[in-house]
Amino acid sequence: MSSEFSKGLAGVNVAESSICTVGKAGLGLNYRGYGIEDLTKYSTFEEVAYLLIYGVLPTSTQLSAYVKHLSTLRKLPAALCDVLEKIPHKAHPMDVMRTGCSVLGCLEPENEKNDQYMIANRLISAFGSILLYWHHWTQNGLRIETESFPSETTAHHFLRLLNVDSKSKFPASSTTTPNPLFVKVIDISLILYAEHDLAASTFATRITASTLSDIYSSIVSAIGTLRGPLHGGANEQAMVLLEKFSSPEEAERGVLEMLKRKELVMGFGHRVYKKGDPRNPIIKEWSRKLSLDSGNQTLFKISEKVEEVIMREKKMFPNLDFYSASAYHQCGIPTSFFTPLFVISRTTGWVAHIIEQRNNNRLIRPSAIYVGPNPTAYVPIEKRTEQKPHTKAVSKL
Repeated sequence: MSSEFSKGLAGVNVAESSICTVGKAGLGLNYRGYGIEDLTKYSTFEEVAYLLIYGVLPTSTQLSAYVKHLSTLRKLPAALCDVLEKIPHKAHPMDVMRTGCSVLGCLEPENEKNDQYMIANRLISAFGSILLYWHHWTQNGLRIETESFPSETTAHHFLRLLNVDSKSKFPASSTTTPNPLFVKVIDISLILYAEHDLAASTFATRITASTLSDIYSSIVSAIGTLRGPLHGGANEQAMVLLEKFSSPEEAERGVLEMLKRKELVMGFGHRVYKKGDPRNPIIKEWSRKLSLDSGNQTLFKISEKVEEVIMREKKMFPNLDFYSASAYHQCGIPTSFFTPLFVISRTTGWVAHIIEQRNNNRLIRPSAIYVGPNPTAYVPIEKRTEQKPHTKAVSKL
C-alpha cells in the first residue's frame, strides 16, 4: 500500500458523474450542463429540481404539473406531527429536520409503490412543513396547517408558513401573501444551493446509498453531515459575525482583531474554487436589492466591509454562504433556519446522486494508512501498569 494519501480526499476523484461541474478551470458551476447564471436568471427552483432529479428541463406543461404535484405533498401525517410536538423547543432545527426525515421514513417507507422519485418529491415538499410545524408549536403552541394551494412554489410556501399569525385560532393557517421580493430571493438561493458535486454531505449520501440502504437513510446521513459548521452551518456563523457590528468601521476593526487572534472568519474561501465562487456575485446582488428595497443598507455595507478586509488581508473571496447570511436575514429568516433551508434545496442534488449511485453501484470502501503500534503481545489485566490514555474522553472516567 502506498504511504501517500490526500487528507480530506482533496483532489481525489471517486466517481464519474453527469450531474454537476464545480470549479472547472478554477471557476464555474453547471447543473447537467446548464450554467448557474442562466438557471438563476431564467428558471425557478422547481425547474431546477426537475432538472436534477429527472435529468432534463421541463416544458411549461410539465413544470405546471410538477409544481401542482409538489403542492399536494406538503401536508404532514398526524403521527409525524405528534413526534414534532415532543421535540424540545431548544433543539437545533437541523436535528428537527433529521428526525422528521427518519420518522417519515418509518411512516412512508421506500418500496415498489413509493419509489425514490416519489420520496424525493415528498421530502422536498415536506421539509419546510416539518420545520415550521415544530417551530410554531414549540414557540407559540400553534398547530399550523401545512397544506398548499396548487400553484404555490417552495419559496412562497416556506415564507407563508414562517409568518403564520401567532394569535390565530387552532388549527392555525396563514392567508398572508409573502413579500414578492423575499419569495424571489429565497427561490434564487434554493437554486444556488441545490447541487455542488461531491461536497461532504453529498459524498456521505452516496456512501450510504452504496450500501443499498434506503433513500431516507441516505438523506439522514447527508443532513447530519450538513449540520457541521464547516459545511452547511457556515452561513449561520457568518450571520453571527455580522450581527456583532453596528457599522462598517466597527466591522473592519473587529475583523482585523479576529485575524490577529488567528480566528476563522466563516463564509470565505473554497476547497475547489480558486478564482471566486460563481454563486457569490448572484446572491450578493440580491442582498443589495433587499437593502435598497428596505431603505436600510447597514447590514449590506457591513458585509461589504468584511469582504473588503478579508480580501485585502487574506486574499480570500466570499463564498455563497457569506452573502446568503445577509440575504436570509433581510427576508426575516431566523439564523437557525439558514441551514434547514439548505436541506430543502440540496435534497434535490442529494437525490440525483443517490439515483446515479444506484444506477452504477459499487460499495464505497476506501482504505486508511495505519500509523498505530506494531503487533504487541497481550498483557493480562493483573500485570498491566497504568498508562496515560490516548484520548481526553477516557481520562474523564
